Amino acid sequence: MQRAIMIVLVGSFLLLLSGCGGSDSDRIGKIEGQITTLQTRAAALESQLEEERARVTELRSQIATLEDTEEEILTIAYLNVERAFSVFTDAVSDLRERATRKQEEFISLQEQYQNKAISAEEYQDKNNQLLIEVLQAQIDIDMGTIDRMIASSSFSDVRSNLEQLREQAQTVIVDEVKRLAATIRVGVINPQEFESRYTQVQNAFTQLDQSLTQAATSKIVEAANKIAQKNGYDLVLQSKNVIIYGNTRTIIDITDLVQHEIALHL
Repeated sequence: MQRAIMIVLVGSFLLLLSGCGGSDSDRIGKIEGQITTLQTRAAALESQLEEERARVTELRSQIATLEDTEEEILTIAYLNVERAFSVFTDAVSDLRERATRKQEEFISLQEQYQNKAISAEEYQDKNNQLLIEVLQAQIDIDMGTIDRMIASSSFSDVRSNLEQLREQAQTVIVDEVKRLAATIRVGVINPQEFESRYTQVQNAFTQLDQSLTQAATSKIVEAANKIAQKNGYDLVLQSKNVIIYGNTRTIIDITDLVQHEIALHL
């Protein structure tokens, strides 16, 4: 590049000599001015050349860095929250079995009434009684689960909240269900009163169940984070409403691991 610049300067100088007219001093002045201009241009070209060299050097460095860097693969896992939650109900499986039997009794009673095997009056009495027994069985599952959580060291951070939740449930739900069941047994309640009191206690149970689910879900998330960090996963997805398809060779189901982590402390 420098040689080319010199050739340009010499060629331009010769052209100036052959094309200049007038006195020697005038010609010399014009030539000196032209030389100064050409030197300035040459300096500018040299500066541009250095800049281009610097850019080439930088690009080569970036290419070398890319070639030396190993391709990073994102490791992904997924979790079935509903299945993971079953670890809590499995901890009180005896209570869950009782609730299932009561539900079966309730279905059998409805079938008997539809087949006209029992009278409407008998059906109403037994129906109200079984409604309370089914609800009581469901409440027992939640209360038993809360007791297991309170006793677990892994729930120590929310133990006071769980104890408060249990105390409120005992007063608002458990005791009221017992009173309602006793009233039904002696037959001193009209249908409207029963429906009103049953609806109130059922709504209270729904709130209890939601609070319990939130507490359990927080521990599921905590366990999933622990498993992910231990195994080096970059991302954990929830399978429901998120994953349509997943290659089991590259996307790992950690549900069993999460269940095992929770069961160790429940």
